[in-house]
Amino acid sequence: MENLGQFFPLILIFVVAYFFMIRPQMKRQKDEKKFTAELKKGDRIITKSGLHGKIVELNDKDFSCVIETMAGRLKFDRSAISMEMSKKMAAPVKK
Repeated sequence: MENLGQFFPLILIFVVAYFFMIRPQMKRQKDEKKFTAELKKGDRIITKSGLHGKIVELNDKDFSCVIETMAGRLKFDRSAISMEMSKKMAAPVKK
């Protein structure tokens, strides 16, 4: 019983780390994967580098997409699309 008491603080640290660090990161990765899988032609998006555009073509072979911007068409990997910034742009603006 004394041995368990010695390891209790260490076990507690791992449990806290799991619930506050590891689990939220896993949920965020799952949400981003779902977001990139649900992209479709015509969606307005923002890349992680801040480029705004509209999806005109999706390629499932290499998991890329072609984005139309004011400068022309650019090919990006779908992982370069920011889920958070794209959702903020799509949300209605409150006045």
